[in-house]
Amino acid sequence: MIKTLAQKELVSARRDKRFMLLGAITVLLLMVAAVSGVVSYNQLSTERAVAQHAADHNFKSQPARHPHRMAHYGSYAFRPKSSLSFFDFGLDTYTGTMVYLEAHQQNSANFSAVQQSGGLLRFGEMTVAFVLQWLIPLLIIFLTFNTFTQEKEQETVKVLLSQGLTIAQIAQAKLQGYAWALALIIVPALLAASLFLLLANGLSIDADFLLRLLLFFAAYLVYFFIFLAGSILISALNQHSRSALLLLLGIWITACVIMPKVTANWGSLLYQTPTKAEMDATVHHAASHGINGHNPQDKRTAEFTKTLLAKYHVDSVSQLPVNIDGLVMAEGEAYSSKVYAREFDKLADTYHRQSSVSEWAGLLNPYLAIRYVSMALAGTDAAHYVHFLKAAEAYRYGLAQHLNQLQATQLHYHDKETRLDNSHWKSYPAFTYQEPSVMWALSRHWVSVAALLLWGGLLYFFFTQLITRYFTL
Repeated sequence: MIKTLAQKELVSARRDKRFMLLGAITVLLLMVAAVSGVVSYNQLSTERAVAQHAADHNFKSQPARHPHRMAHYGSYAFRPKSSLSFFDFGLDTYTGTMVYLEAHQQNSANFSAVQQSGGLLRFGEMTVAFVLQWLIPLLIIFLTFNTFTQEKEQETVKVLLSQGLTIAQIAQAKLQGYAWALALIIVPALLAASLFLLLANGLSIDADFLLRLLLFFAAYLVYFFIFLAGSILISALNQHSRSALLLLLGIWITACVIMPKVTANWGSLLYQTPTKAEMDATVHHAASHGINGHNPQDKRTAEFTKTLLAKYHVDSVSQLPVNIDGLVMAEGEAYSSKVYAREFDKLADTYHRQSSVSEWAGLLNPYLAIRYVSMALAGTDAAHYVHFLKAAEAYRYGLAQHLNQLQATQLHYHDKETRLDNSHWKSYPAFTYQEPSVMWALSRHWVSVAALLLWGGLLYFFFTQLITRYFTL
C-alpha cells in the first residue's frame, strides 16, 4: 500500500505543471552550469599548465650565471585546478593562482579570477554547487509545501486513514514518491555532468578522484533528504498550504541568504586579520633580527663568522674550506623563512577561526554544513589554498638553499664574477603540486561533516515519530 501511494505521489508530481516547469528550468541551469564549469576548468587547467611549463623552461634555460643572481631571478608556482573544482568553484574565484618564488621574499598568490574580471563576478557565479545548494531546495519546497495541507483542505487524508493506513505510513509514502520525482531531475543531470568531466580529463580516473566524486553525491543526497523530509514535516504540521509555504520560504531565505552572511561577518569581527601591509611589516621587522646576507656590517653576520672560524680552526674567512658568503645567505634564508612560516601559520589559524564560526553554525543550518563539505571535496576551500601556498613556499625555500649551497661550495669568498654552468639549475626538479587526499580534506571540516550527518540522522529517525505525534486533521 505504501508503494502504491508513493507511486501515486510520483504520478501527481509528474502531472504537476509547476513541478515540471521548475524541474525543466533547474535541469537546464544545472546543465548550463556543468558545461560552463567544464569549459572553464579545461581552459584554466591548460593555461596554468602552459604557464608552469614556460616558467620552468625559462628558469632552466638561463645561461651561466652567479647562483645568487639565479636565486633572485626566481621562478613561479601556478596552482593547478582540482578535478572536481568545476562542481564547486568555492574560494578559487577569490584566491590567487600564481606565486612568484624568489630569494629572501615570500610573496603572496596573485591573479585571482576576481582581479582579472569585471565587478559582476562579485555577485556570484552559476555553478553546479549553486544550483544544488540554492535552487534544488527551492524546487523541493515548491514541490512539497502542500503535500499534507492540500490533503487536509480537501479532506482526502481522512479517506487515506480510513483505508487502514497510519499517518506515519502516509508520510513515508509521500517521502518515497517525492524522492523518486526529484531523482528524475537530479540524477540524469549529475551523471551527464560527471561524464563531461571524465571526457574533459581524457577518461582519466584514480581512487581519490572516484572517492571524492562518490562522497560529493552522497553529501548532496543527505542535504536533499534534509530539505525533503523537513518540508514534508512542516507541511504535515500546518493546517493551510499558504502558511506552510511562507514558513518554508522564510526558512530557505534565513538558511541560504541571511545566516551565511551573518556568521561570516561575526567570524570576521571576532577574529580580525591583519592587512597585507601589516603582515609584510610584521614579517620584515621580525626577519630584521636575523642575519642579513646583503649587509657585511651586520652584527649577527660577524657572530656567525666568528663561530664558523672557530669550527674550522682557521683565522680568516679566506682560509675556510667553504665560501662563507653562501653560508651567510643560507642562514639568513633559514631565519626569514622560519619567521614567515610562523606568521603565516598565525594568519591561517585566524582564517580557520573565522570560518569555524560558520562551520559550527552548520549544526543549526545544514546549508552551511554542505557548503563547507562541498568545497572540501571539490578542493576549493581555504584549507586546500593554504596547502598549495605551503607547498610553493617549501619549493621556494628548497630552491634558494640549493643555490646558496652552490655559492658556498662552488665559488670562492667574495667571488662575484664567476658564472656557473646552467646544468646546475637545469637539473633542479620543476615545481609540481600534489593535491592532498580526500580524507585530509574532510578532516579539516569534521564539524560540517558531523552537522550534515546529524541533521540527516535526526530527520531519518524522528521524521515519522514527529508527524505521528503532532499531526492534526
